[in-house]
Amino acid sequence: MSKRGMSLAGSGSKIVALAGMGVAAGVLVAGIALPAVGGVGLGVISVKDELNLNPEDLKEPPLAERTTILDANGKQIAQFYEEYREVVPFDQIADIMKTAIISIEDYRFYQHGPIDIEGTIRALATNLHSGGVSQGGSSITQQYVKQVLLNQADSKKEQQKAIEASYARKLNELRYAMAIEKKYSKDQILEKYLNIAYFGASANGVEAAAKRFFGVKASELTLAQAATLAGAVQDPNATDPNRGKKFREALLHRRNIVLDRMAELGKISKADAAEAKAEKLGYKGTPLPGGCENSEYPYFCMYVRQDILRNRDFGKTPKARLEFLNRGGLTIKTTISPKMQAAADKAIKKRVSPTDYAMASEALVEPGTGQIKALASSRAYGNSKRKKEMSYNVVADAEHGGGTGFQAGSTFKMFTLVTALKEGMKVNDGLTAGAGFSSGYSGFKNCKGESVGDPSHTVTNDEGAPGFRTLQTGTWGSVNTFFMALEQRVGLCDVVKTAKSMGIKRSDGLDLVEVPVFTLGVNEMDPLTVANAFAVLGARGKYCEPMAISQITDRYGKVEKYKPKCRQAIDAEVADAAAHVLEGVFTKGTMRGVGGIGRDAAGKTGTTDSQSTAWFAGTTPDLAGAVSIGDPRGAVTHKLNGVTIGGRYYGSVFGATIPGPIWKDTMIAALKGTPKTSFEPINSSRFGGCGSGCAPKKKVESDDDDGRGNRDGNDIIVELGNEEAREQQGPQNGWEQGRERGREQGPEQGPDLGLEFGREQDLER
Repeated sequence: MSKRGMSLAGSGSKIVALAGMGVAAGVLVAGIALPAVGGVGLGVISVKDELNLNPEDLKEPPLAERTTILDANGKQIAQFYEEYREVVPFDQIADIMKTAIISIEDYRFYQHGPIDIEGTIRALATNLHSGGVSQGGSSITQQYVKQVLLNQADSKKEQQKAIEASYARKLNELRYAMAIEKKYSKDQILEKYLNIAYFGASANGVEAAAKRFFGVKASELTLAQAATLAGAVQDPNATDPNRGKKFREALLHRRNIVLDRMAELGKISKADAAEAKAEKLGYKGTPLPGGCENSEYPYFCMYVRQDILRNRDFGKTPKARLEFLNRGGLTIKTTISPKMQAAADKAIKKRVSPTDYAMASEALVEPGTGQIKALASSRAYGNSKRKKEMSYNVVADAEHGGGTGFQAGSTFKMFTLVTALKEGMKVNDGLTAGAGFSSGYSGFKNCKGESVGDPSHTVTNDEGAPGFRTLQTGTWGSVNTFFMALEQRVGLCDVVKTAKSMGIKRSDGLDLVEVPVFTLGVNEMDPLTVANAFAVLGARGKYCEPMAISQITDRYGKVEKYKPKCRQAIDAEVADAAAHVLEGVFTKGTMRGVGGIGRDAAGKTGTTDSQSTAWFAGTTPDLAGAVSIGDPRGAVTHKLNGVTIGGRYYGSVFGATIPGPIWKDTMIAALKGTPKTSFEPINSSRFGGCGSGCAPKKKVESDDDDGRGNRDGNDIIVELGNEEAREQQGPQNGWEQGRERGREQGPEQGPDLGLEFGREQDLER
């Protein structure tokens, strides 16, 4: 007999002796079956070695589970996970699956203790004969322990330690197994193992694997499917069906081995095995659920994700917050309204195509709570450049996955109006607006006290509108030179402070640019920030942080509810007065050609220099929204002039051309069925505008098709001329102002309409 044969026989006698020593002997056997550490060949541990064979408690942190995101109605809209896993109880796993896994992994599972001495001896004999480790003898309990240790590892080094071929690792694993067998029943151990095991194709646990591989639940697995999954756990990377044909063939081979083993053990008949082996693999590769790219509301989904990752309330470190989201098994209820989201999506889709270079985006916010009700865009979320998809959050700021945003244009005039009202001006107070305004004029200081301005730049109005303007008429006409003069009067820094108090900050996270043209909206904004600022007026001066999450339920059923974070940003009566002025934008100003929404609403158009971008932002007491449109390739170089959008050609795009109608349609649909809430009347004794003897504001009782009620057409022009005349104590001046207003609005509404406005003024004269 060779020396090698003698060594094997000698080892075999030791094994037989150990086999009679029970569990402790089995521990040693497992040690013998491992290669020597730091040397060549096989190492042998004798019974005389001093070993700690006492059970040792194993820390079992909760398994990484998916986090589910729900809309305001409780319907799932997305899910996040580090490992795709759905933990299921024992009775929701098909019996054939349990039989298959036991047959191939540990057929004496219900007969032995923490280790299977018989199986270990068999593995040891094979390993000694082969001169290495070619067969494992680990029980399902031991495999569960190894998976727990692997899941606990925070680094690659710890992961390697959890699976290293060393005596120390194996002995520790067995000590833990002894404790596990004392702590749980066999059914419980099998349940835990099936929920923690990795099956390949990014599926962790039997429920996720059943859905990923075959599109069924674990409780619905057939014999062939169960055998496939049971075969996958031995080496899931080598049999990962998602990696291609070669790997699927390997998995099919493993499936058939499992079926043969089940027949050999008498768990199924040979005929059943043959029938199952005749089936195709049947791998479906069901797409992994979750992730914002698969969500019906991708931009809102991105916002929620970033809201958690950046908020220390959800973890002290970025890593802790990521684990909270991806591993926590949370159920997160959000504020998004499917009805309002659908309204925004439909309104945008009606006017802007997903493949247009111009991109429209809209955000809806609830005044008084800050709850985000919709985040919509004409562009789909994704990475396809051919389809013009966007890979960042085009509706929100950089902190929430957004980009640089677009210049907000004349929507920023609202902050100058509010500042003027704060500082004591009345709605009919005003000043003379010139045809041009040099931003280098003295009197503009930023909040550091530094003089700012560019003497070489002159601000003009598109058609030129010199003359006296009040807070009302200057706002309705969106007169640039008027607002430059008004900002100079109330103070640039004061306007900046007002904007900040109402939640304004740049989309890119940089400091606001504090220059004289601040009031003309030169800072880049995102729709959500602008919408939330206008919501302050709808909430009578109350600012609330944008809020996407209303409730979180952890894996144990503990519920944490989140309340709005609000503060009084501006005086309530100032907000009422500003809303009163901005209501006129729909009836006497830049939106009169579009009309209102059949209920109280205040808003402001915004068009940047040479139509680089266009906006509309507005609010009701119940809902606020902002719409932007621009070219994400670069708004300054790709202006909205001579463009085709939504299949229609536009010579120039203004705030009332596309954003205004989108906002109007969205609001009508989003608020359908919501009781009409009115703005608080202006305090006329403080701000003027109404007078002590004027009649109360007439309520609109129905939602007519165009939302204009009876304040449309020539009557508005006559009223405009008369109001100008009253404000300036002279009918002739009123005629001139009416004619100028016609010219001023003509470019947005069309030259014919502009001429008609002027003609009506002449007729009025």
